[in-house]
Amino acid sequence: MDLKPQIISALYTFAHKRPQLEYGNYGDPSSYRAEARAITKDLHHARKLLAHVERSGITAQELVDASFQAFSGRLTIIPANTYSDEIRIDYCTGQYFPTEYRKAVCAVLARALWNYWCSDINDPQRIRNTARLVLGKPLASAYFN
Repeated sequence: MDLKPQIISALYTFAHKRPQLEYGNYGDPSSYRAEARAITKDLHHARKLLAHVERSGITAQELVDASFQAFSGRLTIIPANTYSDEIRIDYCTGQYFPTEYRKAVCAVLARALWNYWCSDINDPQRIRNTARLVLGKPLASAYFN
């Protein structure tokens, strides 16, 4: 059974969690709104990466492997096993969960894409160019430099 659709669904659900920003952590409304905009931008990046990875030939195991390689291994994909039928996403917060959990999803997906493209291209600059063509310059600049 291919677990890739379940992994994509679990990552989608995790990325779409509410960030739970705490207004009291910000000195003024403009810094709070700026942080909220950056978090929303990360969601847009996650959606685009999820869509591309879903259509690609990346396997479930490659996604699991990428979760251990990217973002210091802080976001891990725990596949279904004999004890549980569901895919779980485990995330270890670094500094502040609301500002980093979507970046972690993007980093894992970008690593999976990098590894996938590396098997064909095997030239870092050409992989970056491919990412720029396929995903757009802002997203490629954020995760493929």
